[in-house]
Amino acid sequence: MINSAIDRYHALIDQANLTPADFQGFTERMRDARIMYGDRVQVEYMRAQFLSPEQNALIKHAAQTIWSAMDKLSAHFFSDPRFVEELALTERERELAAIDPGYPGFSTMARFDSFLIGDHLQFVELNAECPAGPAYTEIMAEAFLQDPVMQAFGKEYSLQGFKTRDRLLDTLLETYEIWAKGKGLATKPGRIAIVDWDGLSTRHEFDMCKAFFESKGIPTVIEDPRRLRFEGGKLLAADGSPIDLVYRRVLTHEFIGKWDEVQAMVEAYRAGAVCIVNSFRSKFLHKKMIFGLLTDGANQHLFTPEEREVIARHIPWTRKVRPGKTDYHGKEIDLVDYIRANRDRMVMKPNDDYGGRGIYIGWESTAEEWEEAIAKSVEHAYVVQEKVRVASALFPTVRDQVVYEQMNVDLDPFVWKGEVEGFLTRLSGTALCNVTSGGGIVPTFVIEPRA
Repeated sequence: MINSAIDRYHALIDQANLTPADFQGFTERMRDARIMYGDRVQVEYMRAQFLSPEQNALIKHAAQTIWSAMDKLSAHFFSDPRFVEELALTERERELAAIDPGYPGFSTMARFDSFLIGDHLQFVELNAECPAGPAYTEIMAEAFLQDPVMQAFGKEYSLQGFKTRDRLLDTLLETYEIWAKGKGLATKPGRIAIVDWDGLSTRHEFDMCKAFFESKGIPTVIEDPRRLRFEGGKLLAADGSPIDLVYRRVLTHEFIGKWDEVQAMVEAYRAGAVCIVNSFRSKFLHKKMIFGLLTDGANQHLFTPEEREVIARHIPWTRKVRPGKTDYHGKEIDLVDYIRANRDRMVMKPNDDYGGRGIYIGWESTAEEWEEAIAKSVEHAYVVQEKVRVASALFPTVRDQVVYEQMNVDLDPFVWKGEVEGFLTRLSGTALCNVTSGGGIVPTFVIEPRA
């Protein structure tokens, strides 16, 4: 059904006889909607990602089952030091993780990175700290629905989008309510602060979130953590207004990198004077080695039979890069020798980074380059992951005329307190599908033919 729907959409594109002026109008709609990364419009292609109800159900079941397995893993993080060592948390990360956030769990909102080909689904990473995109994706979908081709398509197919801004705010408020009840405080925050560094290319989304939160009656500020103050038992914004709830978008390792400048937020968190979502405990699940723990035979006894089956089907084999023996699908191997001999189906990536930085792709490397990459990966905190099938599809854009370009499609479901709703879909002409390395985004709709 999806292939025929895409063919139909492309036929409508062709019938529209789109010109560069039409594409400029489309781009301006995206600019007006602020679907921007810095000064760059993030949308370069004129088709959304389409999913069938069955594909949507598959993704939800797989992601939610894996989340359940991670809950079982995380129950041992503080009692079994082996897990902390495997995840390679730094001393500062451990210090922050030791602080009780005032509510249960390790991550209330997250986003998987995945590739979907028909009913073949593979997750490759998890952003469990500060997942970007929930406001971008919903507003972008609304802008797409204004396009004449999309409107014509909508007469033939139902189009189900996602209320990801609502899920974001609900998750923040539900978490705050738990935190506040534990302290005997009012269960609605007086003010939310969206906290990240000044001058970031993602500032547009912070403004979208601020506008949405305030439309629901919650005063909201956008603050650099270096401007915050902790006085009189309250975390204060730069203008002196008290902050009850921090929607944290600043990454932990960057936050720690400016440790002396962010002590007001650290002290307020340590004192239990502010609710921070996600908490710094999310770093446990954010490390790429979390997939190594999920696929390690030594941990399978922690999971249910269904969880083990879903992990085996949807999580690629992942290990920390280090000398020594490990298992590869039940067979004992020397890890470094195996990586060296199988570069055509291995990727090595930093245990904790983003934007595609520092990734070594075996099948794009020479033997000499791969050997150098192995040496660097052993020395630093890296994981190796087995190659997965990368989804790709044709997407229309306009150069001098309409052209269809083959793009890799990274389909990234959001997880809200263990439940999946909504997607960030990223397109790229290279093996790395992320906005920071130049990729673009499109909205995602679940579609069905109209009767």
